[in-house]
Amino acid sequence: MPRHDDWLLAQLPAGMVAEDFFARFVRIFQAQAETLLAHADNLPYLADPRLAPPEMVRFLAQWVGLPGLDPGLPEDVQRSLLVAGTRALPWRGTAHGLRLLLEGCTGGPARVVDGGGVHPLGDEPADPAWVRLEVATTGHLTQEELVELVRGEVPAHVRVELVVGGRTVWPRVPAAAVPAHGGAA
Repeated sequence: MPRHDDWLLAQLPAGMVAEDFFARFVRIFQAQAETLLAHADNLPYLADPRLAPPEMVRFLAQWVGLPGLDPGLPEDVQRSLLVAGTRALPWRGTAHGLRLLLEGCTGGPARVVDGGGVHPLGDEPADPAWVRLEVATTGHLTQEELVELVRGEVPAHVRVELVVGGRTVWPRVPAAAVPAHGGAA
């Protein structure tokens, strides 16, 4: 909201404003107040991912449960990760929420298959606490960052398999446990 140049002086009686020393003295307080008012005027924009300063974007990401955003990421990527996190927040803890978060963070489609659901008594699966997450790429995140993001979203008791580009990246299978390929001796 634009303010008149002498908005503080305009509120004083004419006799006070006519005194030059007093007018200059009040302008000092007006200059200080303008700084405070500018901060107050900008408050609604601090929570807008499109307009907030980069430091605030990273702070807001922590508020919605995303791990600390890497300041080295391009600003537009940090903003899109925050938007993805806020879109998924109401669905947190569900397959739909995981899909929204993965799609927003990787920039591509995600597939989430889990063992949960509602089952008739006696027909429930033996191991309902598992989820398989499939994405084509990690997007702007590193593989480790994507794994940490998933670990932060899935309850600790749930068994997770994260597949990126058709390759299981988590849990990591030790090289000794991978069967050797090739012909029999």
